Amino acid sequence: MIQEKKYKIALIGYRLSSGGSDRVMARLSVFFEQNNIEIHNIIVVDEVSYPYSGKLVNLGLLKDETNGFFNKFKRLKALRSYLNQNNFDYIIDFRFRTKPIQELIISRFIYNTKIIFTVHSYLIGHYMPNNSWLTNRIYDNSFAVVSLTEKMTKLINEKHQLKNVVTIANPINSEEIDLLKNFPIDLDFQFIIAVGQYENPIKQFDKLIATYSKSDLPEKNIHLVILGNGDKNSLEQPMKEFSVEDKVHLLGYQDNPFQFISKAMFLVLCSENEGMPNVLIESLACETPVIAFDCNSGPSEIITNDNGILVENQNWEQLKVAMERLISNYDLYLHFKSNAKKSISKFEIDSIGKQWLDLLKIK
Repeated sequence: MIQEKKYKIALIGYRLSSGGSDRVMARLSVFFEQNNIEIHNIIVVDEVSYPYSGKLVNLGLLKDETNGFFNKFKRLKALRSYLNQNNFDYIIDFRFRTKPIQELIISRFIYNTKIIFTVHSYLIGHYMPNNSWLTNRIYDNSFAVVSLTEKMTKLINEKHQLKNVVTIANPINSEEIDLLKNFPIDLDFQFIIAVGQYENPIKQFDKLIATYSKSDLPEKNIHLVILGNGDKNSLEQPMKEFSVEDKVHLLGYQDNPFQFISKAMFLVLCSENEGMPNVLIESLACETPVIAFDCNSGPSEIITNDNGILVENQNWEQLKVAMERLISNYDLYLHFKSNAKKSISKFEIDSIGKQWLDLLKIK
């Protein structure tokens, strides 16, 4: 898809590593570059592990140990200078925005062209103040606010009455995942898998370990693997408490989680809340069925009767039953597995990317 004008877009995020929104930013950078758009990836933390396209502007290299007022001012000044030096058509902001006054300054005095803010969690307070007057001062001057699910869009509209909110889901790149999922792993047992930051209480991995221990999976020698960064101590205690130290494996952050997800029997998501959980879509792209709580938001817009089991939100007994059911009912498991990949075709990068191009009015 080639347009007459070569557009120029700044993608601004915290990093290009670890997080779901960071992966979305990286995937979109590749898609935009493939569509003849000049991309500048501006990050404020010096962490890069995801493949991306375009120029990298690493403001994290300016960060010192104090991270004090003058150092933040220095980075804001560098950001403003860079934006002023480049005639961007759009700025797309993927960051958490938890400091209202700072964000008001950025949106009004640092950003200097059409702005698109993205919201990646149902906990919208991580992106916009509870005070609607202040939220409107930050966002009403923007070109658009992009949320990931219809539930998130509804929540934002009801709470803050913004007029420019649109829904665009996170993209998946099955071709990229296909290249990564076949790498071997050094595990010689059957396992189910969960992915997320260890100490993040929203992920509730401590409760997952307890629920797993009460199921019949340990006695069937089906292990639980948890991938993610963070301190393992928060999860080692429940492993000991429920006597599953030999069955639960904390493998830390993995640059290539797909080589593990693709070999799992199924993936479990037991969060209190989400935005649009990439890991569910990525698991299905790996042809690995999923089980998830019907939390706000995302799982109900991903899971169907053909790819996994949607469990009543926060019903841990039902989660246990679903895990046991998927292990014991092989026909159901094969049905989910055979339909997993095609069930997420609407999230493919070409489809989601076109929605972005339509929003940006780029033909």
